[in-house]
Amino acid sequence: MPLETEDTDARTPYQLPFPKDAQDEIVIPSAIPTDERVWVPQAENVAFRPLCLNRSQGYWMNLLRVRKSGVLSRHRHPQAVHGYVIKGKWHYLEHDWVAEEGGYVFEAPGETHTLVVPDDVEEMITMFQVNGVMLYVDPWGKTQGYEDVFTKIEMCRAHYEKVGLGADYVDQFIR
Repeated sequence: MPLETEDTDARTPYQLPFPKDAQDEIVIPSAIPTDERVWVPQAENVAFRPLCLNRSQGYWMNLLRVRKSGVLSRHRHPQAVHGYVIKGKWHYLEHDWVAEEGGYVFEAPGETHTLVVPDDVEEMITMFQVNGVMLYVDPWGKTQGYEDVFTKIEMCRAHYEKVGLGADYVDQFIR
């Protein structure tokens, strides 16, 4: 990155127009919402909070919140996943590491694993960026179901309509 010269003012905003077809930013002042209705239930004591649902590139970013211990899901990722643990901890049965508060996890394409929240964790919140599809599988890899950005959008629309926020509440997160 070049340094500002004496002839320029570093605090002068960019002066040219933004590209006409550029999408708006998503700015969420409080990513962990105080309104419980923003959390979309996925299973008993498991919910997600959408941050970005990018249908044109096929990825989603969300906060996953788990309020129970035990096995959450066994799944496979054909594409990379990034995670940042905000609260609590979790691990995969297939690995010997533990993802703890403040930690970052990169999951390589092709990874199949079983997410477990330990007994001593009352609440786990992790921000995940999931690219492509997440395949739910049995222990031998047979597909049991899937999620992608479009199923996430559908889940959000149905939930937000049901709780009175309106199905279009999710639109603010879609790009």
